[in-house]
Amino acid sequence: MKYNVIILFVSLLAFTGMSCEKDHDCVEQETYYMVFGHFYGECAGDGCVEIYKVANEKLYEETSNQYPGDEFYPFQEFETLSDAKYELVKDLENEVPEELWNETQTVVGIPDGGDWGGAYFEISSTRGHRYFLLDQNDNNMSAVYNAFVDRINEKIAIINQ
Repeated sequence: MKYNVIILFVSLLAFTGMSCEKDHDCVEQETYYMVFGHFYGECAGDGCVEIYKVANEKLYEETSNQYPGDEFYPFQEFETLSDAKYELVKDLENEVPEELWNETQTVVGIPDGGDWGGAYFEISSTRGHRYFLLDQNDNNMSAVYNAFVDRINEKIAIINQ
């Protein structure tokens, strides 16, 4: 019985390691990670949807450019960015407002409601898994959320320098 469990475990490890596509980096479903970005629906060009993931002490850029809409989107196509860029954004997790952890809505404000864009934020930590679509218009959310959206946009600007 003990050997059957070991064989099963090793088989599962081998199978899960083979599930990554060759064109994209493998970013496994980590227990602890953070996804952040912004999106603009009435937009043309490369900067319309910019989503990044911090996991395993690495920074990844999401490559599908999938517009998040108004619900959870499980981003899965990533390319690894430099360690230097990771160092510039890794502290964003420490800036999550406490109010956001207590927020009951996943859509806060009217993200991209008037072509002003929205911000995406997702986190999985010891406190649980949460995701949010946040408004870019300062008049539609509280100041603490606006400040956090500003930080997300600042981190994106830093990455793109």
